[in-house]
Amino acid sequence: MTLSLQDPLLATYALAASLMILKTMAMGWLTVWRMMQVKGGYRAPEDLRRTLLNRAPDPAQLAPDERVERMRRIHMNDLENVPFFLAAGFLFVLTGPPLIWAQVLLYGYVASRLLHFAAYVTAQTHDLRATLWTLGSLMVMGMALRVVWVVLA
Repeated sequence: MTLSLQDPLLATYALAASLMILKTMAMGWLTVWRMMQVKGGYRAPEDLRRTLLNRAPDPAQLAPDERVERMRRIHMNDLENVPFFLAAGFLFVLTGPPLIWAQVLLYGYVASRLLHFAAYVTAQTHDLRATLWTLGSLMVMGMALRVVWVVLA
């Protein structure tokens, strides 16, 4: 098997994986942006040193800020979930599933994570976030189960 982005299956995975990598990386930037916006939510004592970006350090800047912590929680959720998608999705593509099935699962996962982000950042109910997380989780598990099935068959 030759891996090529000319292969629609691999191209589907590459796009979905790249979107998830960009989304996960963006969360770090969004967290820092929020910290700069509220001038707080810092974590380390050395963050209170006077610098060009923190001209008026204040010990209160080390206090948790809910707006910053929300971004951190979203980022942590991505870090706990996206790597499994990246691994399972790649192995899934190697099993040669029907293209439409791969598109539904891979793009469906991306959609579930983007909707999960929107629900989390706008402080929607846990039930909504959990439903969106569950959908994505089931998609990853489905991909992994297909790999197990194909390998053991």
